[in-house]
Amino acid sequence: MSLLNVFRALFFTLGFAVVNLAAAEITDRPSDIEYAFAHHQQNAQLYAFGTIEKVLADDRQGSRHQKFLVRVNGNLTILIAHNIDIAKRIPELKPGDEIQFYGEYEWNPKGGVVHWTHRDPSGRHRAGWLKYKGITYQ
Repeated sequence: MSLLNVFRALFFTLGFAVVNLAAAEITDRPSDIEYAFAHHQQNAQLYAFGTIEKVLADDRQGSRHQKFLVRVNGNLTILIAHNIDIAKRIPELKPGDEIQFYGEYEWNPKGGVVHWTHRDPSGRHRAGWLKYKGITYQ
C-alpha cells in the first residue's frame, strides 16, 4: 500500500470519527456495505467511501437524480442516486476521485443503490449526504 493510500485511509477513518459523534447510528466500517450486499438488505442507513468508477447521465424522469457508480473496497460497485431537485448537484465529478457518502442502501444483484443522500424537506427521513473534495452536498 502506498503512503498516499495509507494517508487516505487514515483521513477517512478520522473523518468518520467526527461524523460518528454527530450521528450515532452511522455504521463505522466500509465492510458494512459489503455485508448489506451479501445479505440483500433494504432500507439500510450506511456510511461508506470509495472511488468514483463512472459518471452516468442524470435521471430526468420524475424527481431528477445525478447518478454515478462508486467502487467500494475494490470489489463492489454501488450506484449513487443523488436527488438534485432537493440537493445541489455535484459539479465536475470525475472517475478516479474519492467520495464519501451516507444514505439509504437498497440491495440489487448489480451491487445496490444508495439514495436519500440529501436532507428530507418534510423532516421524516434521516438526512443523508455526499462529501466530495471537502464539500458536503445535502
